[in-house]
Amino acid sequence: MSRSRQPPLVTGISPKEGAAWTKVTIRGENLGTGPPDLIGLLICGHNCLLTAEWMSASKIVCRVGPAKDDKGEIIVTTKSGGLGTSTVSFKLIRPERIGILDQSAVWVDEMNYYDMRTDRNKGISPLSLRPSNPLGIDIDKGKLPQKDIELTFPGMSGDFTSENFSATWYLIENHMGSSFEQLKIAANNLKKQATKKNEGSLAYVKGGLSTFFEAQDALAAIHQRLESDGTERVEGSMTQRLETILNRASDTADTLFQEVLGRKDKADSTRNALNVLQRFKFLFNLPLNIERNIQKGDYDVVINDYEKAKSLFGNTEVPVFKKVYAEVETRIGALRSLLLEKLLQTPSTLHDQKRYIRYLSDLHAPGDPAWQCIYAQHKWILQLMQNCRDEFISGQRVDVGALDQEGDTRPSALGRLSHTASLKRGGSLRTPRPSTWRFETPQQVQFVEKLSDVVIGQLPNFWKLWISYVNGSLFSETGEKSGQVEKSKKNARQRQNDFKKMIEEMINRLVKLVRGALLPTTLPQGELNFYGGWENKTELTGAWLTQIIHTVRACHEALSALEIPNDLLQVIQDLLLELRVHCLMVTLLHTTEDVKGLAEKEDWVVDNEGITSLPSQFEQCMVQMLQSLKEPMEIKPGEINVLQLDQVQDQATELSVNIMKVFINCLEQLSTKTDIDTSRNISVDLSSPDRFTGVHEGFSPTSEQRLLIILSNCQYLERRTFLNLANHFEKHCLTGTEKITRVSVDAVRELDRKLFEAYIEKRADPIAGSLEPGIYAGYFDWRDCQTPTGVRNYLKEALVNIITVHAEVFTVSKDLVPRVLSKIVESVADEMCRLMQCVSSFSKNGALQARLELCALRDAIAPYLNSESSASFKLALDALPQLHSGADKKLLEELLNKFKSSMQLQLTCFQPCCIQPVKR
Repeated sequence: MSRSRQPPLVTGISPKEGAAWTKVTIRGENLGTGPPDLIGLLICGHNCLLTAEWMSASKIVCRVGPAKDDKGEIIVTTKSGGLGTSTVSFKLIRPERIGILDQSAVWVDEMNYYDMRTDRNKGISPLSLRPSNPLGIDIDKGKLPQKDIELTFPGMSGDFTSENFSATWYLIENHMGSSFEQLKIAANNLKKQATKKNEGSLAYVKGGLSTFFEAQDALAAIHQRLESDGTERVEGSMTQRLETILNRASDTADTLFQEVLGRKDKADSTRNALNVLQRFKFLFNLPLNIERNIQKGDYDVVINDYEKAKSLFGNTEVPVFKKVYAEVETRIGALRSLLLEKLLQTPSTLHDQKRYIRYLSDLHAPGDPAWQCIYAQHKWILQLMQNCRDEFISGQRVDVGALDQEGDTRPSALGRLSHTASLKRGGSLRTPRPSTWRFETPQQVQFVEKLSDVVIGQLPNFWKLWISYVNGSLFSETGEKSGQVEKSKKNARQRQNDFKKMIEEMINRLVKLVRGALLPTTLPQGELNFYGGWENKTELTGAWLTQIIHTVRACHEALSALEIPNDLLQVIQDLLLELRVHCLMVTLLHTTEDVKGLAEKEDWVVDNEGITSLPSQFEQCMVQMLQSLKEPMEIKPGEINVLQLDQVQDQATELSVNIMKVFINCLEQLSTKTDIDTSRNISVDLSSPDRFTGVHEGFSPTSEQRLLIILSNCQYLERRTFLNLANHFEKHCLTGTEKITRVSVDAVRELDRKLFEAYIEKRADPIAGSLEPGIYAGYFDWRDCQTPTGVRNYLKEALVNIITVHAEVFTVSKDLVPRVLSKIVESVADEMCRLMQCVSSFSKNGALQARLELCALRDAIAPYLNSESSASFKLALDALPQLHSGADKKLLEELLNKFKSSMQLQLTCFQPCCIQPVKR
């Protein structure tokens, strides 16, 4: 409502002169935006607003009133432009005075004549009753322009009844063409009139002397008659009778003319009433117009009409005007009540609130409508927030989300804000959700989003209304309303603390409602009944908590954008901090449960490196956990790093270590699992190019194979997985990485050691235990045996068993082969050493046989000899008698070559592998 237009400018008027009540057309610029905008029109100092008819911004039609000034400017005043100026002027022509006996072609207003004759307070000029031609000669008016005469005789007049009469002006105006002789005659006429005046009453008496005599005689006769009649007669004196006669004549006249005079008085009254109604029809029609405009909602028109009526009739003393104006005030009072009701009605838009406040201010409503609106909005927003919680607690929001009230499918305020924020970051804030999202989403998540929508949808308008109240922009900045602006600013300064408490109460209500839904333990026991009640709802996972954190952050950003003081928003920051910590702990705990379930997903299918999908699933689970924590752990402006808090850091580290230990426990449980069919033994076709035919989907491994697979997984965890996870932990800025890695590696090494010992015990003991029965089978005696013809079968059987172990290990992981076979060979070498050392004596052939078998065994498994097994073979050979003859040595060599030749195919598996296994 602030002024934005230029002041009105009058550039033309037609006609430029005229008598009172002349209809004129005014032209110019910025003459208003409409009839309500026109609030003032002065012509020659007379207010012509009542007769003004606004046509356009450049044209106004009105009638000139009886102004005091003969010439003046045209001043237009509008609401939008204020007081205007004029480049032209209007001359008001005074009507000529017409005598009683003068002829006239128009009706002469009798009131002027009557007033002039009956006004006893003013002296009457003798010239006013004289003929209009005092010189007594023919009038010969010239054609000299009136303006030139006015300029020649400033401040004078050609009217001989005027106080500023100028004879020269009169002669120029009325006798400009008269000859000198005619002027002489006119001078003689004036002298005769002056002579008659000087003679006075004496000349009047001389001219009517006979009349005076007659009157004297009549008076004398009346006197004699009165004396002769006397005063004691019953019928009274003559004067009494005369009085009676005159009274009867008067009564008779009244009787004759009473009806006529009554009708005349009634007609005059009606005429006067009609004149008043026509002249002041604006006021008399105003109550009805107010009622109609209120029904149409044209409150601006009502206010403009009321201001005009108040300025014209607010202080009137006329009873009828006072009565009509009282009715106007009654209608305006009802309008004030209606506007106040609409102002306090909820919900309403900020635009409507400002509009109603301005209307009430223009109508001078009692109290402070702006503050009443702010207070009502505050209570309404608090009630909305509480209703939101009550609806979810009572279960009435189960089917929420399909449509809002009145079928509104527009995105919520939070959704629009989130979309805008996501576009700024170059990504999508909310992933597309299926149509059943509302039914799948936990109630707490829906509640927080709905609550945030309420706050973001209502609090900004509430804050903007307060700002408008503080800076006075609720009212226009025109001069007429500067007092309202200053009053508004003064009231706002006095109520700053009250408004701050309102904002603080709403933000605290928001925070407590969220705490009651997600962090009930942080609320005092007395507030749980008001804000809690979510005990029977679903426990939230880290992903849902992340979404809630995102929602609360978006709410905080929206409130920060309003420039609300940070001290009022600090409670939201504290809430966000606790939510982030809670999300971190819940995510770690839920990840622990997820890791426990990985054991059920083990399919025992190994890849070409001997690794199942379990380590990869574990790493993927951990990476997903870290990625899910990326947004909660992200440090937004004004937030602190959660992981810098000592207590949080210690708890997060302990939970992370616990996750690692849980996974290692899963591996240990898998290694000892007994519900797998162990009746199957590994069957490997060494001649097949596909070394993995024994390990396929649906494969049920033996206990030994499970040990090997888990050993392979343990090595992969130590070499790859834990290092990758350490990098991911550091990448996501999680502290305690060194401790987590150290504890994890120690635990997996311990498990590896236990499983390896268990596998060696299962595989090495049977092979080593079969040596002694094989050696002494058939009552073999080292002291009495035949010449050796080759390696005996027990040794070949032992080698085949070792080859079987080799095939079993190689099928799972070729990387485990050296480690396992070295330990098997060590056990076999130790057993052979023990058996050789237990023999008391050897015959020549026995010694040769023993040396042949030891050398054949040593040479066959040479790639897997270590220091301990080499030492065992050396001790075993040292326990044998030395070969001194060349024939024995030659025989030994021939037999060894024969053994290697006959066992070449079997011994090939002990050679370093140069062919990569086929990857399935």
